[in-house]
Amino acid sequence: MKYFEMAVKELLSGAERVIKSIDRESIEEFIRTLVEAREKRRKVFIVGSGRSGLVGKAFALRLMHLGFNTYVAGETIIPALRKGDIVVAISGSGMTKTVVALAETAKEIGVKVIAVTSHPDSKLGRIADQVVVIKGRTKVAEERNYEIRQLMGEHESLAPLGTMFEVSAMIFLDSVIAELMRRLGVTEEEMRRRHAVVE
Repeated sequence: MKYFEMAVKELLSGAERVIKSIDRESIEEFIRTLVEAREKRRKVFIVGSGRSGLVGKAFALRLMHLGFNTYVAGETIIPALRKGDIVVAISGSGMTKTVVALAETAKEIGVKVIAVTSHPDSKLGRIADQVVVIKGRTKVAEERNYEIRQLMGEHESLAPLGTMFEVSAMIFLDSVIAELMRRLGVTEEEMRRRHAVVE
């Protein structure tokens, strides 16, 4: 259980550091954009791949509970993007091909793109209208820095690949949901009524 306990400590302390480092102005801008989207009944598309995609699906579910018109890219029932809609693109590296391609297409249509990434200078970061920077080791950082860490005798991280980004992104997005609940005056009971009755 030694590595389990060490991993818990690394994940909790790391996520706290990451969340504290997020620029508060970018958080406020993100929240304001979402509130406006709900008021105007704009569609909010969530885009992510792999584990970041799973984080995105969890966020989309909570947005639906809050009464948002939300969809997850890649599902079979999503409607077409229209000018004025929003894409929230989640990619730690900012280089995930499917995520970047969808963000580029969205921009061509006139859709606002919000990037949630560790790399604001990445292709996704440069495409986006808004960027929320969530620091964390991504798969790319792992590959590039492995030899350096090995030479210095550093141990392997107990939060491998993009885990720190994904865990921190989940906490960040769930915290955004908590803020949205208060600003929109939505109760947990109202959210429960929108929750699936068949699971």
